[in-house]
Amino acid sequence: MAADFVFGVQSVTETINAGKPIDKLFIQRELGRNSPKIAYILEEAKKREVPVAKVPLDKLNRITRKNHQGIIAFISAVHYQPLSNIIPQLYEEGKTPLVLILDRLTDVRNFGAIARTAECAGIHAIVIPARGSAQISSDAMKTSSGALNYLPVCREANLEKTIEFLQESGLQIVACTEKTSDTIYAPDYTVPTAIVMGSEEDGISQALIRKADHLAQIPLQGEIGSLNVSVATAVIVYEAVRQRSL
Repeated sequence: MAADFVFGVQSVTETINAGKPIDKLFIQRELGRNSPKIAYILEEAKKREVPVAKVPLDKLNRITRKNHQGIIAFISAVHYQPLSNIIPQLYEEGKTPLVLILDRLTDVRNFGAIARTAECAGIHAIVIPARGSAQISSDAMKTSSGALNYLPVCREANLEKTIEFLQESGLQIVACTEKTSDTIYAPDYTVPTAIVMGSEEDGISQALIRKADHLAQIPLQGEIGSLNVSVATAVIVYEAVRQRSL
C-alpha cells in the first residue's frame, strides 16, 4: 500500500505542487490553519476539490508508523477529467454519449472490474462522487487490467447536480435498481444515456433515484435476490451495447 500514499508536510506539499492526482487527505484533528504550511495544503486541496478528513492520531498511525507529521495524502492511479469537457467533445465527434455513474461504490476490486467491463464495452466515461467512493489505487488499476489507462474517470462534487448537467446536455438517466417493476430491457439505450449503479450496501441513493428518467431492474430467476454490483453493471451495460449494435 505504501505506493498509494505520501506523508509529511513537505512531501504532501510537493505532491500537490506537482499536480499529482490526490484521492483524499487525512489530517490530524489537532492540526489547524495556524500553521502556514497546513493552511496552504488545505487551500490547495479546496481548489482541487480534494476531500479532506480530520482524523484522530491513531488512525494515521495505523496507516504508517513513520513520521507522518499529522498528514497523509492518498494518491490516485488516474488523472481525473472534467465531465463538462467530455460530453461536448463527444457530441462534436459525432458520438452518442454512454456514461456510467457509480454512486458511493466503495470496494476497490469491484471498481476495477467495472472499469474493465466499461472500457471493453466502449463506455465513454465513469463518474464517481468526490466523497464516499473507492480510492482509485494501484489495486483498482490492477483489477481493471489496465483499463483505467484508457477510460476517463470524472470525480464530481455533487452527483445530483451532475445528473442535472447530463440531462440538460441531452442524456437520459437510467438507474439500475430493484425498486421498480420495469426491466433493463425497456429503456432505449441508442440515445445519449447515463447508467447509474449504486453502492454495495444500499444501492442508489433516493435523491438520485428521484432524478432518474428511467428505473430498471435486472430480472432474477434464482433464489438469491441480488447480483454483485460489478456483474450487474456488466449485464445492463451490455444490454446497451446490444441495442446500439443492432
